[in-house]
Amino acid sequence: MKFITAKSILTSNNGTGMNVYRGCVHGCIYCDSRSSCYHTPVPFEDIEVKENAVELLRKALYSKRRKCMIGTGSMSDPYIPLEEELKITRGCLEVIKNNGFGATLITKSDLVLRDMDLLEEINRKAKAVLQMTLTTADPDLCRILEPGVCNTQRRFEVLMEAKRRGIPTVVWLTPILPFINDNMENIGQLLNYCKEAGVKGIIQFGTGMTLREGNREYFYSRLDQYFPGLKERYVLTFGESYELASPDSHNLTRVIEEFCRRNEIMYKPDEVFAYLQEFPQEQPQLFDF
Repeated sequence: MKFITAKSILTSNNGTGMNVYRGCVHGCIYCDSRSSCYHTPVPFEDIEVKENAVELLRKALYSKRRKCMIGTGSMSDPYIPLEEELKITRGCLEVIKNNGFGATLITKSDLVLRDMDLLEEINRKAKAVLQMTLTTADPDLCRILEPGVCNTQRRFEVLMEAKRRGIPTVVWLTPILPFINDNMENIGQLLNYCKEAGVKGIIQFGTGMTLREGNREYFYSRLDQYFPGLKERYVLTFGESYELASPDSHNLTRVIEEFCRRNEIMYKPDEVFAYLQEFPQEQPQLFDF
């Protein structure tokens, strides 16, 4: 771990996205953020902490002319274990709350439960959306795919707590790894979690995964470790392709989409992303009391 002094904090999505950490220790074997194109720390587990993130965000929001949604977690989980002690993500949420902005974050960690009070207050005053990734309902497989983070059952409990507090949620049903978790039983269980938790939307881009330089090598090394012989099947089936669709992608995608339509859950990526970015407009007061 090393602390760095960042020059800016809002860098992506038209100046509404941030990452207070660079790198991650969750150890997910499929993580696209390991890709060389992102220029993340090497090794990826060597965390860079933006020690001035809270102050930078305070200045950035002060200068914004219009309220909007502020997102975090696209490149590095905002609730890596260091956050428990450093509380930088919590500090940023406090700044968002105090300035009347909205917040949305992506995580796999149950540490977000610590900050449910802030998310609840942000949602009451503006809008807060909790996004969580679900990949497998099998706890043993989860320990292989995502060894440094809580299992899916625990994440479901987090989603249920958000539901109890009235905080809307979105689930990333991705990646679906060919020959590993791309089966109807697994998808069905994950969809049941989504239904019970009352999620607003499910994000999925077909059923499959992506591989490119950086994360490809790491992923294949883990296949050799945990699934002997599977790397060769990947190479034979997909070659050097960037997008690796499950052989059963058509049927799995159909099941997901039909489920979402039946349960009135958003599933078209553009629609879900529009919802995440939409900041609620204040309703005009007709009378002053």
